[in-house]
Amino acid sequence: MSTLSRLSPALQPAAASADGSAVSGRDSAADPAHPPAWQRPGLPAVAAATLVAAGLAWWAWQLQEIPGTGRGLTFSLLAGALFGLALQRSRFCFYCITRDYMANRDARGLLGLIAALALGLLGYYAVFGAFLPVPAPGRLPPGAHIGPVSWVLALGALIFGLGMAISGSCISAHLYRLGEGAFHSLFALVGALIGFGLGFASWNPLYAAVIRDAPVLWLPHHLGYGGSLVLQLALLAALAAWLLRGQQRRHASSAPNQGAASLLALLFSQRWPAYAGGLVIAGLGAIAYFRVAPLGVTAELGSIARTLADNLGALPARLEGLDGFAGCATIIKQSLLSNNGVFVAALVLASFASAVLAGDFRPVRPSLRNALRHLLGGILMGWGGMLALGCTVGTLLSGIMAGAASGWVFALFCLTGAWLGWRLRRRA
Repeated sequence: MSTLSRLSPALQPAAASADGSAVSGRDSAADPAHPPAWQRPGLPAVAAATLVAAGLAWWAWQLQEIPGTGRGLTFSLLAGALFGLALQRSRFCFYCITRDYMANRDARGLLGLIAALALGLLGYYAVFGAFLPVPAPGRLPPGAHIGPVSWVLALGALIFGLGMAISGSCISAHLYRLGEGAFHSLFALVGALIGFGLGFASWNPLYAAVIRDAPVLWLPHHLGYGGSLVLQLALLAALAAWLLRGQQRRHASSAPNQGAASLLALLFSQRWPAYAGGLVIAGLGAIAYFRVAPLGVTAELGSIARTLADNLGALPARLEGLDGFAGCATIIKQSLLSNNGVFVAALVLASFASAVLAGDFRPVRPSLRNALRHLLGGILMGWGGMLALGCTVGTLLSGIMAGAASGWVFALFCLTGAWLGWRLRRRA
């Protein structure tokens, strides 16, 4: 028996799929709604997951002792861990759920996204009442991802969607897949850093020509809380009805066969339905906005890119107006610790712990072609995300939940870019 065959299934490398991602039992041709029977993870997997959980708990304990910022950092760490668990167990990737519909007319993932947006809208609007009881024009909820609406936003979203399709995942999915051992995601994340640098270089001309005078549209300014909530929920309901109407019977009729599965099996073996992951993310999003900041995963990447560019002398002397916009804000880092930084780190670590227990940790050695493709896709996502002031989590998810027109515009053009990229990859 070879050394590889003696390893626990949770620690064995997986074959690479056509797009370079790991192939697990739940991601095979079999219906993921009917996963294989629960198999207890081996001792190495349990030990690794326990060690990560203990490390996160210890880190949270240490962070809370930091004067002033400790509570926020601790919350961000715990929120990132829950976010990573939800992403990994539900396979909540914005590009993947879109591709499932384009390729197979499987709308379950998109319906899960719609459920997340609907619950998130209710949660955000409840929080807004505490911060801004009357949505009078001229005032915006503090820190909410409400950005300027212009063709630059549309272009950034289109480029981001194209980058998603080329790399095979959105940025948040690359982060959780990194926890699964998908090392090609490292190239996508490095590409995103380069893309942010390109975004900084192109920001000032675009700001002066377009963004400075672009309107910042918050729907409650025009319709009130009640009117904007009803309008957006009605739009989401109409989208859900349209998706359900076209849903193939084999998808619509499939339902998880839970049987007498244990709690551990439900949490770490069976794939969560997309709506379950979406609802967890929506609830977390509302609480995170109330407690620290809206959900987002590109602020830390953008800040690292901005700091590196500044140290290399490649950053413009002044980024006009950039720091005045809400969104996935970037800064020149003066400290290793930041709320978004610990959020992202906990996301990856929690994803690793979850993947090991479920048998999804299967390291993949990327080929040169896949590495270059992921690098290119990451560059496009970084550039597009910088121009759009965020990604599918920050601008789309948190933006729509906040009632921002910019979130809806990003969603439309990001999906268009993803469709174009998907068509290009099919012809390649």
